Amino acid sequence: MAEAKVLCMNEADHEISYANNSVIQNTAILKVMPIIEESVSDMFSKTASTCVKVADLGCSSGPNAFMAISQVIDTIHGICTQKQLKLPEFEMILNDLPENDFNSVFKLVPSFIERLEKEKGNLVQERCYIGGIAGSFYHRLFPTRSLHFVHSSYALHWLSMVPVGVENNKGNICMSESSPSNVVEAYSQQFQKDFTNFLSMRSKEIIPQGRMVLTFMARKNPNPSNEDYGLELVAMSLLDLVAQGVVKEADVDTFNIPFYSPCKEEVAEIVEREGSFEIKELQVFEVDVNCLNRDEQLHNKDAGSNIRMQLGKNYANTTRAVLESMICSHFGDAIIDELFIRFANNAADLSKNTMHHIKVNIVVSMAKK
Repeated sequence: MAEAKVLCMNEADHEISYANNSVIQNTAILKVMPIIEESVSDMFSKTASTCVKVADLGCSSGPNAFMAISQVIDTIHGICTQKQLKLPEFEMILNDLPENDFNSVFKLVPSFIERLEKEKGNLVQERCYIGGIAGSFYHRLFPTRSLHFVHSSYALHWLSMVPVGVENNKGNICMSESSPSNVVEAYSQQFQKDFTNFLSMRSKEIIPQGRMVLTFMARKNPNPSNEDYGLELVAMSLLDLVAQGVVKEADVDTFNIPFYSPCKEEVAEIVEREGSFEIKELQVFEVDVNCLNRDEQLHNKDAGSNIRMQLGKNYANTTRAVLESMICSHFGDAIIDELFIRFANNAADLSKNTMHHIKVNIVVSMAKK
């Protein structure tokens, strides 16, 4: 699998687009907004500049791409208004892999600028410049010491490649509770290598006392084999299709995705070992997948079965918007509809157990030494 070509979210014109099925990601960003605000405030007080350069890494497509940069502008605008300082210019750079749907992202720029003008006046609108850079954040993306603030949400759990030596991960598509110990170790080692590399690249690009806030899916338990990572439903649904004779078992056995959920102890250890950044805040928080269905639940408190079916469908669409390109690259696109019908049914059955629908996340706020 050439990860850089198939690791992309569904485009906006897709029937099930990421832009319309990223409520979980939106909820995670909203939860860390206070940390972004605190980090930006601290950065601006120490590195006040006539031009603040911000990068959002793994921006994907849809309105979520503008949430963090909007918070940066709001925070600095508030500080400048309160202290009667001249508002700096803002250079906002959106990054993702080359196959990302950048067309849809930049079609949203005019409405974003219009909102800035409406809320904060022409002065802000005229001082905000938005651009994009296509490339892997596991490589250098920006000039040396050019960035003031870096944000990334729901991106760093994606590895640069499927780990080597996971051929015996039978019946799974990623590290899971039933994975052999060598598979767990291979995924762990790949994350350590990738996250260390990410920190090293950013340490060259961020100015001293610049800040970085990273949010990614995680696990609570330091033991990687004692937790449900949320992808078991995909593997379960694929095996359902194997039982029906629709998919070959060998194809499932050779399908692994480059995804890893670290625990906070791993993150802290890697940051400390790499040595370029000081951790200011490190938190674990949860997002309930039921947020996908909140409105229906409020209006249909007694319709338990229907709610579970709708939740299953919404969860299936959310997962499909993320994984479809990888699944189709390996299995072909003929199975995709049936696969996620099975996924929706399996998710509905499991929704009686709320533990299957909690997404554990890590947010880490750091300062460049």
